[in-house]
Amino acid sequence: MTIAIINGPNLNLLGKREVDIYGNQTFDDYFITLKEKFDQQAILTYFQSNHEGGIIDHIHEIGYEYDGIVLNGAAYTHTSVAIADAIAAVTTPVVEVHISNIHAREGFRQHSYSATNCIGVITGLGLKGYELAIKYLIDRKK
Repeated sequence: MTIAIINGPNLNLLGKREVDIYGNQTFDDYFITLKEKFDQQAILTYFQSNHEGGIIDHIHEIGYEYDGIVLNGAAYTHTSVAIADAIAAVTTPVVEVHISNIHAREGFRQHSYSATNCIGVITGLGLKGYELAIKYLIDRKK
């Protein structure tokens, strides 16, 4: 089983950026932990881009081959119809994840264009949300 994690803009700054909201761990360090945790169950890949087109291209590249995608579109969640359309266009199931609780933040962050095309959304559970999304995708495939 192969699962991709795709992170959107500014998530390359985890561990440095707004640590009161996003914590002080880098995603690269956390990804090592995830790979170790799911080593026997799934092959995990990781892609991050600050560019909308890069995220769309990556969804297109893997969206017919992988068994699951965990997507944190970051700010593009609230603005990108194009990413939502890319999710709708592929057959790989997508779980949307947000580190912070988007429903407890500014009004514009409370709407997700991409959620409509995802099989589920996990929000506000910190980095643990990625682990839960991966576990769900693995369990769903059994």
